[in-house]
Amino acid sequence: MSSEMGTAPLRVVAAMSGGVDSAVAAARAKEAGYNVTGVHLALSRNPASYRSGARGCCTIEDSNDARRAADVIGIPFYVWDLSDRFHEDVVEDFMSEYAEGRTPNPCLRCNEKIKFAAVLDRALALGFDAVATGHYATLREGGDGLVELHRAVDDGKDQSYVLGVLDQEQLKHSLFPLGDTPKPLVREEAARRGLLVADKPDSHDICFVADGDNAGWLREKLGDRAPNESGPIVDESGEVLGEHQGTYAYTIGQRKGLRIGKPAPDGKPRFVLDIEPVTATVTVGPREQLAVDRLSGIRPRWAGRAPEGVLEGTVQLRAHGTEHRARVSVDPVDGAVGIELIDPAYGIAPGQAAVIYDGSRVVGSATIAETRRMVEA
Repeated sequence: MSSEMGTAPLRVVAAMSGGVDSAVAAARAKEAGYNVTGVHLALSRNPASYRSGARGCCTIEDSNDARRAADVIGIPFYVWDLSDRFHEDVVEDFMSEYAEGRTPNPCLRCNEKIKFAAVLDRALALGFDAVATGHYATLREGGDGLVELHRAVDDGKDQSYVLGVLDQEQLKHSLFPLGDTPKPLVREEAARRGLLVADKPDSHDICFVADGDNAGWLREKLGDRAPNESGPIVDESGEVLGEHQGTYAYTIGQRKGLRIGKPAPDGKPRFVLDIEPVTATVTVGPREQLAVDRLSGIRPRWAGRAPEGVLEGTVQLRAHGTEHRARVSVDPVDGAVGIELIDPAYGIAPGQAAVIYDGSRVVGSATIAETRRMVEA
């Protein structure tokens, strides 16, 4: 996206989380000639209920850090209250997905529903042209004139996975100024610019889970909505090995915290193989039973055009996870996405996102609805 539209510079909202990445992204956008306004998103209805300290991305301290960074950069700064949208689209979705035995990614949902939907919609309505963030990804113009989303230069910080929900219209109005820079150099640049967040730790965990205890948080928040508070933990034969205190406290592939007193006959660790909220049953077994090579995806989001025929590419199934070679096809009738993994993946749960790549380019994403275990020849 050019910094000029006619003779007037493009107006850009810089989403400033309070961390080093978004601060440097805002500074670079201004330096590139954009007319930049810094915006911090207030996502908590009650600020005391969300995480405080430097390990979240939506804390009380973060708002102050973002304001100070905007002052140093020399741009206007505002706080936009999106707490109701965030609660409905991200927090409630997180709770309902776990209650149904699925494993959601709230950061990906936040990008889809909040940062590149609610924020972008408001920005465009106010006369802005684009939203700039500190995500590590790159944008390129494709041969067909469409905007392509690609992986960042820094593989260790690449965030194209959590951006895989963005469609073409959103990409056309997005800026990712950090995609061509390794993270250590971003910190060095922040220090040179006099930004006090240069050494601030990266955010981790889920911002709305105050102590990082997902299971405890879900137990408290779900309340009467919690399905079958307790139930059996069984092995593949159906033998009861223990009792759990809520299926929402487990996810496919989980090993720790199972509290099974009886060891496996072969002495090997057990993993969660299946979660059935209706019968309140958690099934555990050996790691090899976690292997899957077929995935069915729903609610696809395409960065450009949907694949035609079979796409020989790769899929990423977790944030910062490994790529898996795959064949991807789209049902021409209902749009469902079929994914055949060339090599099996382990511990993949319904509710996770499968982001599809063609080389470094993000093709799109889908929510995993069903997995099938690999059948040995």
